[in-house]
Amino acid sequence: MEIIASKKFDRNLLILPKKIQLKAKKKLQLFVTNIRHPSLNIKKMKGHKNVWEGRIDNFYRFTFLWTNNTIILRTIGPHDKALK
Repeated sequence: MEIIASKKFDRNLLILPKKIQLKAKKKLQLFVTNIRHPSLNIKKMKGHKNVWEGRIDNFYRFTFLWTNNTIILRTIGPHDKALK
């Protein structure tokens, strides 16, 4: 499976606090090795076709587009901003 980060995802990752960036990188490594890991709390976003969300922690989320053999990381950030 191919995983691609969008420019928006990369930009948003870089503006997160350093502590959250480190936490996000660990969660994304876990995402790559085990997309169904319970701590990621992966679930489909309501009202969006093929768009899913994952959890960095209680406040930060990331979203991704999942089609066939490709995942495109869309955005990352605080819960409310990331899920728009």
